[in-house]
Amino acid sequence: MKKIWWAINVFWIVLFGGLATFIYLREVDGAGAVQTPELRWLSLALLGVVFILVAIIQLIFLFFLKKPKS
Repeated sequence: MKKIWWAINVFWIVLFGGLATFIYLREVDGAGAVQTPELRWLSLALLGVVFILVAIIQLIFLFFLKKPKS
């Protein structure tokens, strides 16, 4: 079960890195708005908040995985 947990964590880290790179390098977003440095940082901050929420959920799962079985 822990191997699956680690695989899912690797997936989330790769996804986060890919999305962060995409947000940082794009010139125009999907709505056609030109990306200024402020908008890029705002988008990265929002992605960071989502990453923190996912990390908290993963830590909760880890807590239950490490519980000794009785």
